[in-house]
Amino acid sequence: MSALISQRDFPKQIVAVLSGGFAIFISAVLVWMLGYQLMYAGRIFPGTSVAGVDLSGLSPSEAAVKLSQTLSYANTGKVLFRDGEKVWVASPAELGMVFDPTASANAAYNHGRKGGLFAALSGQIGSRGLGVDVAPVVLFDQRVAYAYLQNIATQVDQPMAEAVLRVDGTNVISEPGRLGRALNLDATLIYLGAQLQTFRDGEVPLVIQETAPRLMDVSSQADLARVILSQPLTLTVPNAGAGDPGPWTFDIPVLANMLSVSMVDVGGVPQMQVGLDPKALRQSLNDLKIIVDRNPQSARFVFNDQIGQIEPIAASTIGRVVDVEASIVAINGALQRGEHSVNFVVVEQQPAVTDQATGPQLGIVQLVASQTTYFYGSSEARIQNIVAAAEKYHGLLVAPGETFSMGSVLGDVSLENGFAEALIIYGGRTIKGVGGGVCQVSTTLFRTVFMAGFPIVERYSHAYRVPYYEMDASGSVDPDLAGLDATVYFPLVDFKFLNDTSYWMLMETYVNVQARTITWKIYSTSDGRSVTWESTGPQNVVPALEPVFEENPELGANEIKQVDYAAEGADITVTRTVWMNGQVYYTDQIQTYYQPWAAVCQFGPGSDSPKKLARKNEICGGGS
Repeated sequence: MSALISQRDFPKQIVAVLSGGFAIFISAVLVWMLGYQLMYAGRIFPGTSVAGVDLSGLSPSEAAVKLSQTLSYANTGKVLFRDGEKVWVASPAELGMVFDPTASANAAYNHGRKGGLFAALSGQIGSRGLGVDVAPVVLFDQRVAYAYLQNIATQVDQPMAEAVLRVDGTNVISEPGRLGRALNLDATLIYLGAQLQTFRDGEVPLVIQETAPRLMDVSSQADLARVILSQPLTLTVPNAGAGDPGPWTFDIPVLANMLSVSMVDVGGVPQMQVGLDPKALRQSLNDLKIIVDRNPQSARFVFNDQIGQIEPIAASTIGRVVDVEASIVAINGALQRGEHSVNFVVVEQQPAVTDQATGPQLGIVQLVASQTTYFYGSSEARIQNIVAAAEKYHGLLVAPGETFSMGSVLGDVSLENGFAEALIIYGGRTIKGVGGGVCQVSTTLFRTVFMAGFPIVERYSHAYRVPYYEMDASGSVDPDLAGLDATVYFPLVDFKFLNDTSYWMLMETYVNVQARTITWKIYSTSDGRSVTWESTGPQNVVPALEPVFEENPELGANEIKQVDYAAEGADITVTRTVWMNGQVYYTDQIQTYYQPWAAVCQFGPGSDSPKKLARKNEICGGGS
């Protein structure tokens, strides 16, 4: 065989050589460690220190003595805490630190002797070569440190405060917001423990958690509030003309009561909003809206019979409606710009008919109805009321298909609107009140509509038969006219009729004071309708009540006058037939129940027998 090693046996030889070398290395390490430990038996390995104090070659007891003499950090060290300009300084002992020199010396002695073969070898080599500083053994009583930090917290912590904006009277008061601050004791304790382990003076950071308010600064909003309250607010009607209401002024104290401060989110960012409270402003604007709003008014006309054309007597009026919500936005917007004179936001409404309209355009080409009633014997006050009421309807237009309300045009019957006090029927009595005689006008319209054949939508009779409404041209009472009266006491009692034609209607009213007549005319286009009617006359007649005598302090002794007249009660039914082109268009009935009525005489205090005075003056049935 060859003396050379075969290729197959070569790896085995390598392994055998390496194994032998490793064994030799391990043996050398063990020998070195054993010899090194024997050399420093009972003593700390060279290069070992605790907190910078060299303990090389010392026994644990000697090292403990040296550490206790050298390391006075627990009592003489300084740990600093800082918050802005505030500073707190304490010794480690005051923070609960206790240094254990014996345990620390033992820890230095065990360095290089614990942790297994290689760990021990590494420790020995490391300490001898580069030196090792073993951490001192420190007892840290966190309860003491926690108490110390709690004392700091009482000086550091502060609650978060939102910015404040309020109004005291008319003064605007603002306060900035404040960050909320709270010392995190647990997090600060972690930094403190690490600092104490260093055995060096140093500063420990205070871990402070801050909570920011939604708003820190409201000075700009306060300035805006002061601008809003710097002068009164004036509201006006846009393009105001003669006769328009306003302006209205809101004084500074009123604005201060309405001022609102609220928090809103704008794109996810909280903002303080200053302005007049929409709810309070809405209430005020709704009150003013009643005054400012104006219905559109069509032009008024009269019909010129000579030329067959209508002629304007009053121009049309554009209506307006206050947009309350838009006005609230406009007012607050103006105040934010420093403007204190603001127009209402109004929506204009165009009239149905302007003064440029012509008769053919409206279908007003001829007289289609006319009726006259008589008011002989009326007082001056009653005549004044008839004239004042009739004027409201002169030249008025009624649209095709419109249900006309007499009361809505009449409006408020008051002394301020030109009416006088006269006798009215109220509460089952004839008494003195504003507007007596207005029913002469409503009765005249009712008869005009009735005789023209237009549908009656709503009609109320008087409580008892009134002679005025049954007079003929001679001044005599015509019983055939009984049941053809109508009363208006708006808004409780109204008279309404329907313009059921395709044409506009023009109404004209004429009062002849000297002749004691009122005439109502309706111009339109005749659709060929005509009317026949018949009355049952008074039925189920009930005798008049006994006369009533009342004392009136405004009358003198033995002075007497009759203020109400006896009337029989009765039921009356009037049947109307409306014809068109020879055919019955429709039939309706007007039913009336009149109460029996008593004559009423008033006499002055201290008078003789009222009945004798009545017989003497031939009034109130002669007192019988």
